[in-house]
Amino acid sequence: MKAGQLDQRVTLERLSGGVDELGQPIESWAPLFTCWAAVEPLTGREFLAAQAAVSEVTARIRMRYRPGVLGTDRVIHGSTTYGIEAAIDLRSGNRELVLMCKAVG
Repeated sequence: MKAGQLDQRVTLERLSGGVDELGQPIESWAPLFTCWAAVEPLTGREFLAAQAAVSEVTARIRMRYRPGVLGTDRVIHGSTTYGIEAAIDLRSGNRELVLMCKAVG
């Protein structure tokens, strides 16, 4: 991966839970980290088939490898929020992480 291609800032967030003063459950998004990435909008439709579930993917986000990124996390890029459909450790080398994402909202 060439560092010059990672020219956009993204923030990964994870859903965190808790309770308010009345004991009601509340959920909010907490930032995990901000890093440089390459955000590549996909043209047309790209589908992932996994155990008979088909998801529409709207962007591919490449970044340096970070352990612990989950499919339940989300990515904020500018004013766009992406839900992570799949997190792929490219070539299983712990060097590059590719997130297949779908725009939400």
